[in-house]
Amino acid sequence: MKTSKILGLAVILSLAPTPVLAETPVGEIGYSKGSLGYDALMAGQNDMALAQLEAARDVDADDPARLINLGQAYARVGRTGDAARMFIAATQSKRSFDLLLANGEVMNSRDAARMAFDNLNDRIASR
Repeated sequence: MKTSKILGLAVILSLAPTPVLAETPVGEIGYSKGSLGYDALMAGQNDMALAQLEAARDVDADDPARLINLGQAYARVGRTGDAARMFIAATQSKRSFDLLLANGEVMNSRDAARMAFDNLNDRIASR
């Protein structure tokens, strides 16, 4: 089921660290601070992001925002198989909603997960 609610998300669709700008929107709209690892991902602190995402008790394990960010963190630390599994799970989730991406763009969670998966595949192919 698709809803049009916009939720904050730290999706870093490129796998390279992205600098945080002063005008960057607050990242975890609708979530407890740290539960999506937003600040840690934006700062390139991938191990911290993983710890936050794996410890978040107030976010459902199948939440597409959590799955996508977890996939990004896994990809950044070289766990590409785990990253791919997270992106696929987000595309196949029964839940779908619009996400506010780190770049300010609004995108459906399934589309964001597919884009992240494609970026991961491109990164692997370019090795």
